[in-house]
Amino acid sequence: MSILSVRDLSIHIRDARPVDGISFDIAAGECYALLGESGCGKSMTALGLMRLLPAAAEVASGNIDFEGRELLALPESGMRDIRGGGIGMIFQEPATSLNPVLTVGRQIVEALELHSDLRGAAARARAEQLLDQVGIPDPKRRLDEFPFQLSGGLRQRVMIAIALAGSPRLLIADEPTTALDVTIQAQVLDLLDELRRTQGMALLLITHDLGVVARMADRIGVMYAGQLVEEAPREAFFARPAHPYSVRLFAALPDAENRGGRLTTIPGSVPAADVRHAGCRFVERCGEALPACAATLPPWRAIESGQRVRCHLPGAAPAVAIKVGAGDTAASGESTPLLDVSDLQVHFPIRRGILQRAVGAVRAVDGLSLRLMPGRTLALVGESGCGKTTAGKAMLQLIRPTAGSVRLDGNELTALSTQELRPLRAKMQMVFQDPFASLNPRLRIGDIIAEGMQALGVAGSPAARIGGLLEQVGLRADMAARYPHEFSGGQRQRIAIARALAVNPQLLICDEPTSALDVSVQAQILNLLSDLQRDLKLAYLFITHNIAVVDYLAHDVAVMYLGRVVESGSAAEVLRSPRHPYTQALLAAVPRVDGVRGDAPKLAGDMPSPANPPAGCHFHPRCPLADEACRREYPAQRSFGATQLVRCIKAD
Repeated sequence: MSILSVRDLSIHIRDARPVDGISFDIAAGECYALLGESGCGKSMTALGLMRLLPAAAEVASGNIDFEGRELLALPESGMRDIRGGGIGMIFQEPATSLNPVLTVGRQIVEALELHSDLRGAAARARAEQLLDQVGIPDPKRRLDEFPFQLSGGLRQRVMIAIALAGSPRLLIADEPTTALDVTIQAQVLDLLDELRRTQGMALLLITHDLGVVARMADRIGVMYAGQLVEEAPREAFFARPAHPYSVRLFAALPDAENRGGRLTTIPGSVPAADVRHAGCRFVERCGEALPACAATLPPWRAIESGQRVRCHLPGAAPAVAIKVGAGDTAASGESTPLLDVSDLQVHFPIRRGILQRAVGAVRAVDGLSLRLMPGRTLALVGESGCGKTTAGKAMLQLIRPTAGSVRLDGNELTALSTQELRPLRAKMQMVFQDPFASLNPRLRIGDIIAEGMQALGVAGSPAARIGGLLEQVGLRADMAARYPHEFSGGQRQRIAIARALAVNPQLLICDEPTSALDVSVQAQILNLLSDLQRDLKLAYLFITHNIAVVDYLAHDVAVMYLGRVVESGSAAEVLRSPRHPYTQALLAAVPRVDGVRGDAPKLAGDMPSPANPPAGCHFHPRCPLADEACRREYPAQRSFGATQLVRCIKAD
């Protein structure tokens, strides 16, 4: 029996229709995944179910039945009982959803007071139990901490604890793991899966990650431009997706098999919500479209095994041909590294007292060494907080290192003054994680690209090159007159890449450039980076926690933990034959599209504070193989195979 039944739900914002007649059911204890690109209406659907729509939006039609109660007919006072008590919600960004001026304990207790009879010490004790239940270490201490004192993974688990405080029968999880590392993501997903199985809680999972869907969902609804276009049980969906849109989502996934080849992309983008459609909404991006597709809205059609699709094609959509690559196409034959980093340290002093004396240091980067050859891609992987981004900025001297050596094309950068560094800036550029935050919102795109060329004295007229640069990254030359807010996330990332290319660099440091992008947009960016590397012989230091992207793009991999590289080597060595327990745990935590989980034990706990790293091997508090020798001294570097280097006494 369904705990939630949605029928013909439509949500309008003036002339726009972000949700346009969707229907689905969720049973108790079931996980229903709502899958699709950004802009398809998934989050708006969730807000409509909770009646938390923005002021300009309204439910134009439809029914929402929750446990026999019509939610759209309830007064606001009745919905306050449903929210939290009947339906809980985990929002996409916990940093903006948690109150920054209230402690974690106070926010959980507030939910308990609203939806239970607990008060005072009893409510606080229950809050502590909830924190422990969601896997937060030392829950008693965490109750009195503020959200800014917690990592992203801990904040997400606090959001789950608040959502669980009212013992909801349905939990809506809106992209609950988008920005989390694979290890923390695995912990969060395991927790949600355990709760729904042990407590019979239904779960509506909103995501664009096919690996997460394969791991969690019982049934899947594929959403496109405000409508559901396919619905199927997990096994049937992953065995053979039926809608052309679903097929292309699978084809856009990067992996080792198509290394050196081109990923399949979906041309165009999701149509705006105010566009009116006579026929199928995917017709302009579909390679198999029939004449009827543009003229008539396709009806629902049953395939088999509970799978149904909204498509005019007579059978399931054909598989999309994927151009398989031939391996390391950009491999360099040179023996002299372009970037040579040795014993790099970045320590931030901890100051206290009236005189602000240094009483310690945060060892963000603590002895990192790596080499990057011309024309190759080195992936730097690890959990958030391990020092990846700090290391990248220190290599570019955007943060001055505390100690160590950074040599770019034979030039020692750490010894140069700001003025002496200026001529070398053109050789090394950075593509930041959030292109919207790194692009000046008051400047036109053409001015943003020209700014770096003028500052570094690049030869030639900036105006003459801007159009060519935009076309080089897959944009039109006439877009130079637009502002950043007029572009999608994927287009802004292309603009950030064009800005970096404008000064003719040899090295690009890419900091999580695809972390928040849909798989279709991610495929476009990865194809672009591959093309640029082949054509311009660029070297990439690719900072990421997405192992699938590493498998597709990287030639070499360095795994970082608490400021140090614990394993490095070729992508084949590190990803196929990992020897460090941390690398093994990272790979085992990656959700796979086939739903199969790795054999390595689940990584428990969180990374220790870089202000107080553990004695001996920094990984020993979380390592299942640790013994007394691991606690005594940091392991020396050991060599395996052609290039594989490992810092672990258990590497055999």
